[in-house]
Amino acid sequence: MNGAESTISLLTAGRDRPYALGLAAALSGAGRHFDFIGSDEVDSPELHTSPQIHFLNLRGEQSVRAGMFQKMTRVLAYYRRLICYAFAAKPKIFHILWNNKFEMFDRTVLMLYYKLLGKKIVFTAHNVNTRARDGTDSFLNRATLKFQYRRCDHIFLHTEKMKAELVSQYGIPESKATVIPFGLNSTVPDTALTPEGARQRLGLAADEKVLLFFGNIAPYKGVEYLVDAFMEVAQRSPQYRLIIAGRPKGSEEYWAGILAKINASPLRDKFLLKIEFVPDAETEIYFKAADILILPYTHIFQSGVLFLGYNFGLPSIAADVGSLKEEIVEGQTGYVFPARDTAGLVRAIENYFTGELYNQLKSRRQNIRDFARERYSWSKVARMTTAVYDRLNGAGQ
Repeated sequence: MNGAESTISLLTAGRDRPYALGLAAALSGAGRHFDFIGSDEVDSPELHTSPQIHFLNLRGEQSVRAGMFQKMTRVLAYYRRLICYAFAAKPKIFHILWNNKFEMFDRTVLMLYYKLLGKKIVFTAHNVNTRARDGTDSFLNRATLKFQYRRCDHIFLHTEKMKAELVSQYGIPESKATVIPFGLNSTVPDTALTPEGARQRLGLAADEKVLLFFGNIAPYKGVEYLVDAFMEVAQRSPQYRLIIAGRPKGSEEYWAGILAKINASPLRDKFLLKIEFVPDAETEIYFKAADILILPYTHIFQSGVLFLGYNFGLPSIAADVGSLKEEIVEGQTGYVFPARDTAGLVRAIENYFTGELYNQLKSRRQNIRDFARERYSWSKVARMTTAVYDRLNGAGQ
């Protein structure tokens, strides 16, 4: 790093590599100097070569294979390093992208500590209340969320609905909240692999109609509705195939029930299951092999998977939850169906595969990419983010 002093500290919690690196690249491109608090998981060459970025790997290694004692020791060592860093840190603005392992501690004690050090706190709320989405909400969860939100100097969110909930349920003034785009995932490789080549790798025929579910498998994802809808359309046509690629998260029983239903079905061979974490290097195979991405969610504000699909020019069929409807141009980038409505999803699938978007998919993919790169560009995120930084830096001067 050169001699310029950092004015911002990005606190990434050592996770969400696509978002953390996307924002870092955007801020660096805008000429901002900042500390990047990361981990082995988010480490990347560009964090070490850019003169604007001071990379600090405070979180280190996070292997899930470690024993409980080792995991606890690692986390406590990280908190100790983070607290020491904050005490001596030059940046006046701490931008929290995610809370750390002990969220209640982060929302209360750590927030008070940062404020006592005179830091301005910017927070990106990717979900206003994740536990409400997951069905595990509690009074303590809501109370600590409110405590954190009210001590932030500014909060970024990704949709107007999220902002409305933040204002109405947590009493945050509208002037302290800004809606910014969800920047496209720029960390997943996009090689010269063709859709035909991707299908060959997965053993899919060129004439098959391929649906894709991608990402963590959890109750709010509504995978059961997709499985039911797929079985119905697959009974009518042997050309349909469904890829489910991702790992169960939060409820092993949820996926076990769905898997039992798939295994008991005579259509079992129409499913291609990759039930594990899909590394970045393999992600493009699934998005290039598919004809359509399905987002059958029952509760969500916005989905990074939708934008990942757009980045590969893949249209989506999404449930009408959160702000997904606002992110889809009907008939151009995808279709929307009523949430928890298997019959509605069946109609949407069949309409898509008999429509112009599917029949012209080869040429439409580039149109979808162009649409997404304009609407969800990181340069737009950087402009809006740095405007808030500048306003906070000027406050009281």
